[in-house]
Amino acid sequence: MPVVFCAHGNPMNAIRDNRFTRFLRGWGPALPKPRAVLAISAHWEAARLAVTAAARPETIHDFYGFPEELFAVRYPAPGDPGLASRIESLLRAAGLDAAIDAKRGLDHGAWAPLRCLYPDASVPVVQLSLLAGLPFARHVEVGRALAPLRHEGVLVLGSGNLVHNLRTADLFDERERAVPWALEFDAWVAASLHAWDLEALAAFMDRAPQGRLAHPTAEHYVPLLVAAGAASAPSGAPPRVSFPFEGFEHATISLRCVTFS
Repeated sequence: MPVVFCAHGNPMNAIRDNRFTRFLRGWGPALPKPRAVLAISAHWEAARLAVTAAARPETIHDFYGFPEELFAVRYPAPGDPGLASRIESLLRAAGLDAAIDAKRGLDHGAWAPLRCLYPDASVPVVQLSLLAGLPFARHVEVGRALAPLRHEGVLVLGSGNLVHNLRTADLFDERERAVPWALEFDAWVAASLHAWDLEALAAFMDRAPQGRLAHPTAEHYVPLLVAAGAASAPSGAPPRVSFPFEGFEHATISLRCVTFS
């Protein structure tokens, strides 16, 4: 299986019809059909790595101020408790503390893009938390521990945004435009991925132009590091990196998506 990083952006993209959501609806069928999805979302950070194991995970509406139409959305994908146990074992074998969460559902960082990718909700979904306070480079190691899942029919999907600064976003501007500093950071990430410079990507706060402006907090960036780790070959050979979608919304939110194959 490939590994993907999928932007999610504004939660309204779950119900909007625009260039980005039309891309997502076409991207799902273009990917190899997975037996399950492991989603790593920007919207779940925990004190320890945790993986969902509910047989029927609920749809979490972890936002406010949006239309009732969005709160009415349900994504009834099944869970996969067996896969959750497998993930916990892989993480523990890599020396990472991990736990099963049998109650937590799917946050919008997971279900919003998946609703476009797999609208019939027939593919089982398990979600893995980010680890609050973990050094960025260690999230690459989390991803490397998950790499065997690629050979087991599991699509590892990181969900966030490569530029995400809500403090500077123009939430009333629906045009596809971006301010220069956001374009500069987005291009730096793309170039670093093509060069397969994981060290630089993990040190983005100091190495990238406008790194701290692009991410006042890093939770929307870190899923990229997990995805890159999962795409790393044991031999060290870089994967093929492609960008099936590039664009921005609200001037400072990147919608760039990445495929590692």
